[in-house]
Amino acid sequence: MPLTFDDLLTRARALPRGGRRAILGIAGSPGAGKSTLAEALVRELNGTDGTWVAHVPMDGFHLADAELDRLGLRDRKGAPDTFDAAGYAALLRRLREQGSDGGGDAGDTVYAPGFERVLEQPLAGAVPVPPTARLVVTEGNYLLLGTGAWTRVRSWLDEVWFCEVPEEERVRRLVARHEEFGKSPEEAVAWVLGTDQRNADLVAATRDRADLVVPETALARVAPPR
Repeated sequence: MPLTFDDLLTRARALPRGGRRAILGIAGSPGAGKSTLAEALVRELNGTDGTWVAHVPMDGFHLADAELDRLGLRDRKGAPDTFDAAGYAALLRRLREQGSDGGGDAGDTVYAPGFERVLEQPLAGAVPVPPTARLVVTEGNYLLLGTGAWTRVRSWLDEVWFCEVPEEERVRRLVARHEEFGKSPEEAVAWVLGTDQRNADLVAATRDRADLVVPETALARVAPPR
């Protein structure tokens, strides 16, 4: 039978075991619906007043534009080397170990960086993860990348799901997103077919490393992907 969103809820709910926190990673190319799936899972699993599931996007580890300018990487923003991959892996390790036997910050809220899409800049301390969170959902392009500091990321994730969507639809969504946040139609198309496409091809090559491939149809009853 086709995979459904209810199947995903059941699988995510079962990840925390033995009283320890679990981390679920959601990977996929730009525009594949990672954020939509993550937000829907957190919303449905938490219900109206729960705090046992938290959402920590990878995008908070974008390097700031000033640093990209210094490194000469501004025109490649979004590529693997324009993120603090080591910092992201260190945060995942801290989140995974929090509350485990011997964890030194078991009662603390951990603050992760967020990302402001209007400014296209990371924001420090924007995402609180309370000690009550037994499941953390994190999403981003490069969770399954096998190079550099990205190799450390996978070791802290209990499972990684890969969002898959038809290429034409993925590109359409991505162009619309860039337009929404200030690019002209011409600039949006150029960026999507240039920088974004190179990144998308890199991410697509990691698909076979995922524990589960999530088709577009599994998101049929949640909000339209962004």
